[in-house]
Amino acid sequence: MIDRETVDRIYAAANIVDIVGDYVTLKRKGVNYVACCPFHNEKTPSFVVSPSKGVYKCFGCGKGGNAVTFLMEHESLSYPEALKMVAKRYGIEVHEKELTEEEVRRNDDRESMFALNGWAADYFARYLHQESEGMSVGMSYFRQKRGLTDATIAKFGLGFCPSKGDRMSKDALAAGYKQEFLLSTGLSLVSDRDGSLYDRFRDRVIFPVHNISGRIVAFGGRTLRTDKQVAKYQNSPESEIYSKKRELYGLYFAKKAIQQQEYAILVEGYLDVISMHQAGIENVVASSGTSLTTEQIRLIGRFTKNITVIYDGDPAGIHASLRGIDMILHEGMNVRVVLLPEPEDPDSFAQSHTAAEVQAYIRDNEQDFLAFKARLLLQDAQGDPIRKAALIGDMVQSIAQIPDPIQRSVYIKECARIMDIDERILIGEVARKRLTTSGDRETDEFLRRQTALQRQEEAQPEVEYKQRIEAGSSFEALEREIVKYLLKYGHCSFDFKEGRTMVACNVAEVIFSELSDDNIEFRNPVYAKIMALYREQWEQSGTGVEVPVHLFLNHIDPEVCNASVDLLTSDDNYVPSEMWRRKEVHVESEAEILAVGVPKAVTLYKSKVVESLIGELQARLAEELNEEEETEIMQRLAGYNRVKVSIARKLQRLIL
Repeated sequence: MIDRETVDRIYAAANIVDIVGDYVTLKRKGVNYVACCPFHNEKTPSFVVSPSKGVYKCFGCGKGGNAVTFLMEHESLSYPEALKMVAKRYGIEVHEKELTEEEVRRNDDRESMFALNGWAADYFARYLHQESEGMSVGMSYFRQKRGLTDATIAKFGLGFCPSKGDRMSKDALAAGYKQEFLLSTGLSLVSDRDGSLYDRFRDRVIFPVHNISGRIVAFGGRTLRTDKQVAKYQNSPESEIYSKKRELYGLYFAKKAIQQQEYAILVEGYLDVISMHQAGIENVVASSGTSLTTEQIRLIGRFTKNITVIYDGDPAGIHASLRGIDMILHEGMNVRVVLLPEPEDPDSFAQSHTAAEVQAYIRDNEQDFLAFKARLLLQDAQGDPIRKAALIGDMVQSIAQIPDPIQRSVYIKECARIMDIDERILIGEVARKRLTTSGDRETDEFLRRQTALQRQEEAQPEVEYKQRIEAGSSFEALEREIVKYLLKYGHCSFDFKEGRTMVACNVAEVIFSELSDDNIEFRNPVYAKIMALYREQWEQSGTGVEVPVHLFLNHIDPEVCNASVDLLTSDDNYVPSEMWRRKEVHVESEAEILAVGVPKAVTLYKSKVVESLIGELQARLAEELNEEEETEIMQRLAGYNRVKVSIARKLQRLIL
């Protein structure tokens, strides 16, 4: 759908550090950047971004790719969708061929839902700004009652849905959007009376919900009526593109500020976020109408490990929210708490104070979660020993969530001091709590495994030699090894000892000649495709000329791209230690590695092919055959066995 020239321009413009940095907090480490992987839950960063190569690689879960495949993986996009997303970011115009009717029918439902949500957001915003009802009801609410500026209203895309019950639905149908998507996004509902559509958000001000990349996944609608029979807030239902437990309101607007300030402020509602942003406090997000979830905490964890929770003065609400603190602790995050003076909430407090005053209040009044919880719950205990015992149990429950044993120990000491109780008793209670909770048992088991691995690593020398392929390795492993040599060293030369003579060899030439002479083709289609592409470029450029790796890293086939990233980064963790060099321990040079590794990998692969052919012929012998067929197979078997013996001798020389 997108021509190759445009694709090349998109890849040339794409800055992988900028793109990946929108989703995780990258920290420079030498020439690369590191972060905790966004694709699996981890405490120690194993996700590496290489700006020079334009690739990312996680050494924990194994995922890797370029800027485009990162968006495909993270946003569940197709290849053309990811390309267009990058193109839009860098202002590159994308020309596409006109879709056929069949292609339109096959168009992805998710993209259709995104398109409809985008249209609806524009519709609600236009109605707010241009229609008399929107201006008199919605705009007056935002401006007069909430004190929002036009710039803030535009930034968050606020809108208004007509009070006429089916107007938006009819306008959407008239604009060409299908009923099935109006229903699947939750923008419309079906009347039980006559089966007609009506608007879910009728007569409500609208808050679009953006995902982390800025696409609109849902809406929140607030009624301005005082009728207690009408729900104050109405939110989009769960859908293919929206899961409320995986989204945080305002994160798209807050992620840069969170990275810069190294902490996130967590509030409750839409207007809390919006007013704080307007006041100049931009590192603010909200769980928006749902209890805080593990997925939301991990989403914040991509950008920072520090969370400050702001509570208003409502005691009932604070008690109900304390569970969220335990969940944050369980994910290994650092939690601080700010209590606003009654009757303030983040919205009203931000409206009545400057950014400097809000920041100063947070700085001067934030407390460690333990001190906050103790002070809050001790007010209820008031000298009652039974209540105090229950309070200590509550504190133990929170401390038990902390996965880091050192941090846990520090909090146990602090709790013992605050509550005036023997530290040893608390240690025992925390241990018992962790062992009686299944989730914590898993955490402890994980920590025990990690500790064992760490001790094992510490006992190893500073140089880890690469795990070499050996006889008995699978076709997959051998093909991978050969393609890795080709991609990384195809243009390099090495000296190979043939008898008493040293012969200069080129890596690509050895691989292609050895395999082509015997008409051997790879079984793995991705590796076969890489081999074919490399050979085509190699034959055009000539022996000894380096084939550009970007042809593989930025290939139109995501599988080729991901496999190439994996192969090109597979040994990045193995760096010879300077200590070994200082001790004059011989560390193999690149040429020495190639002189053994390349011939050995090719020979092992040929041996594997021969073994497979022998196995097939032996299976044929078990069938009912005539004498002529049996004789032919026996002759072929004898030939293959001679080749097998020859290969075995060659391998013995290579190993020795």
